[in-house]
Formats: sequence, C-alpha cells, structure tokens
Amino acid sequence: MNVSPKNEHIPRATIQRLTTYLQVLEAMHKEGVQVISSEPLSRACDVNASQVRKDLAYFGEFGVRGVGYYVSYLLEAIKVCLHANREWRAALVGVGNLGRALLNHREFRRRGFTIVAAFDCDPFKIGETAYGLEVYCTKTLVDKVPELDIEIGIITTPPERAQRAATQLVEAGIKGILNYSAARISVPDTVFVEYVDFFHQIYSLTFNISNRH
Repeated sequence: MNVSPKNEHIPRATIQRLTTYLQVLEAMHKEGVQVISSEPLSRACDVNASQVRKDLAYFGEFGVRGVGYYVSYLLEAIKVCLHANREWRAALVGVGNLGRALLNHREFRRRGFTIVAAFDCDPFKIGETAYGLEVYCTKTLVDKVPELDIEIGIITTPPERAQRAATQLVEAGIKGILNYSAARISVPDTVFVEYVDFFHQIYSLTFNISNRH
C-alpha cells in the first residue's frame, strides 16, 4: 500500500486523531463492520465529519463517493500513515511496578511494539528475569541498543532518575523516548519525546467534573 503525506507539516493534533480513528476502526473491524461513512465514524471518534476528511486528506483519498470507507482498507492505510505496519523494537528502563506491568502488557506486541530488553540500575534487579527478559544494567545500554536493533526507549523510572535514563538512551543512539516518569527530560532536538502523565489526565478530569455546572 503506497500512502505518503502530501504535506511535510502534518499538525500534531491530526496525528493524535489518527490514533483515535485507528482504535475505533479496529473495534469496528472486530464487530464485522465492512463499510463506514464519515458521519458515523466522526461520531464514534467525537469529532466532526469534515475534520475526519481533512485529516485523511493529508495522506490521500481513501473514501468511495456514495459508499464511504472500507473499514479494513482504511484501517491498514492509517497504520501505514502512522508507520504502525511494522515492528518497532523497544527498550524499557526501570523495572519497577509500572515497568513490569508494561512488560506484561500484551497489547504492546500485538500492535507491533516489541520490548526486547529491560534495564535497571538496582543491583538487586540486575540479572533477574522479568516476563522472559533478563534485566540488564543501564550501563550496558550503549552496547545493547545497537546489538538488539532497538529504536524506542521507554522510561518507567522514579522521577529523580528519569533524566539519567534519558541521557543514557540518547548516548546509546535512541531516537524516540516514551516517558512514563513524572518528570520532564531534556534531550537533543533530534530525539522525539512523548509523555504519558496519568496525573495530567486525572487533573483534567477533576477540573471538568467540578466545573460542569
């Protein structure tokens, strides 16, 4: 499938909505839905139909006039748009409770993200096995990342150790970091960082609930 952006500058909000479209389409595909128009798709994604069409138009034309979108085709097309149609190999740094939960999260592998190595600086954890992976010392990142062809780093360390983990990942050649730690990290402009902050979502939720009226 040949899908490529028509514009180099794709809005960040568009990429975020594409992930929502992907999730909704996966659910529809499981339910046996074969064709969907932009109106019901937009309602399911909580956006307007024109926004759906605009977002998809950055990458090409996927709908059939008078019919709508073929769910299986659009699903695969969005995966190509997000480069989610291939395996991404990841390293996890921080084998605490959260780290172990992610190692045991089957959705990672099902969606093409394979955690192939786990790292920690705690001497009591180094050498043990966590969900089939040996826990390596973080000092070995610089060797293990190229050896295992790792592209993504996942940080689940305590906040005070997040920057050191990020620095080690960058030195090892990582170009993208998913940071679950409750700390902001500093990396070169060539390295992409995404933050997963549970409290950010919780605070937003409590604000909306409290200000409903």
